[in-house]
Amino acid sequence: MTADLIDRLRHVVGPSAVISDPDEMAGYLTDWRNAYAGTAAAVVRPGDTEEVAAVVALCAEAGVAVVPQGGNTGLCGGAVPDSSGRQVVLSLSRMRRIRDLDIANQTITVEAGAVLQSVQEAAAAAGRLFPLSLGAEGSCTIGGNLATNAGGTTLGVITAAVLKLFPAVRSRATAWVALPGPQAAVDLIGVLRELAGDRLTGFEIMSQQSVGFVLRHSSGARDPLGDRHPWYALVELSDTLPGAGLDGVIESALGEAFERDLVVDAVVASGSAQAAALWALREGISEAQNHEGPSLKHDVTVPVSRIPAFVERTDRALEEAIPGIRIVTYGHIGDGNLHYNLSKPVGSDDDEFRARAADLARVIYDSTGAFDGSISAEHGLGQSKRGVIADYKDHHELELMRGLKQLFDPRGLMNPGKVLPG
Repeated sequence: MTADLIDRLRHVVGPSAVISDPDEMAGYLTDWRNAYAGTAAAVVRPGDTEEVAAVVALCAEAGVAVVPQGGNTGLCGGAVPDSSGRQVVLSLSRMRRIRDLDIANQTITVEAGAVLQSVQEAAAAAGRLFPLSLGAEGSCTIGGNLATNAGGTTLGVITAAVLKLFPAVRSRATAWVALPGPQAAVDLIGVLRELAGDRLTGFEIMSQQSVGFVLRHSSGARDPLGDRHPWYALVELSDTLPGAGLDGVIESALGEAFERDLVVDAVVASGSAQAAALWALREGISEAQNHEGPSLKHDVTVPVSRIPAFVERTDRALEEAIPGIRIVTYGHIGDGNLHYNLSKPVGSDDDEFRARAADLARVIYDSTGAFDGSISAEHGLGQSKRGVIADYKDHHELELMRGLKQLFDPRGLMNPGKVLPG
């Protein structure tokens, strides 16, 4: 990159919105997990859509690749530059405005750099709900949420979005449930859907290993039931009406589940504080696992009905590959999304475990394919799955993806090295 281009970029966005000092750029060059890192010629922070267009045009004229970035909370390297030092990171961090909140049409229009939590709060202040919620909501941005689930947009730059709002939740019921296995979880969802209908708004499944890590490493975490069980579910019902009697609904559903031997034990939260403590057990899994040494993260989805057989086969194959491996399985079973994370056997060598990463990923992805699932769930593809996508995606789909890329970005300057195999 020439000094002339940097000067022209500064002229477009202002001198303070172009960062070229290596120390100041550092936070933009490494992903959240520290798994992917690169270098960049500059980080450019446009303030509006017109400036975004001008930055992209200048970079295209100079033949310089652009890497769009929101909150940089993605988990697959989709918003990190390569190591060439010739790419420009286009950060949307200045574009945080909420442009419009339209109660009549139940929409909110926000810029791509708006932090998810700020959008939730703006909706709540207007008596509405923006229902998207995830662990990084205090840092992640709407543009990244939309960019193939933070997996890296490769066809352009999202600058703003119109989002659908819903009536605010006025009542909730939350329960922590002990289960004998994944099949019981699938059956329990059926019971809840039958008795609660669309008031079932949360159903998280967690293995004993997952919860055990949280109880061991998270300050203040307590086992809601006392005894250990093979699997757990966190269930939430919600309604837009106050006093909707959800505690009675969830208790009736759990009562039926007990009669069908689907549930071993359960507790219904007595209030919002206890409900928050139950959710903290689920949300603390990823951080707690980090205390157990190196971990390998996988994010897949399979049809809900096939989850029990998928878990049985995959666990068996992983144990055969590395005896004593600790499998941390949890996720949003209502849509078939599972986080299939692995920790090394106790006492084993860190580097030897990391060296098996590709082999272990192959075990999980092969099993996912065998059960008609997808290796790309909520984390997207980014860099992390780019090398294996050709093995698990239909040839015609890949050709369509390549054709779209060629149509919109014939020179390959928009976030190269992401999603599509080389």
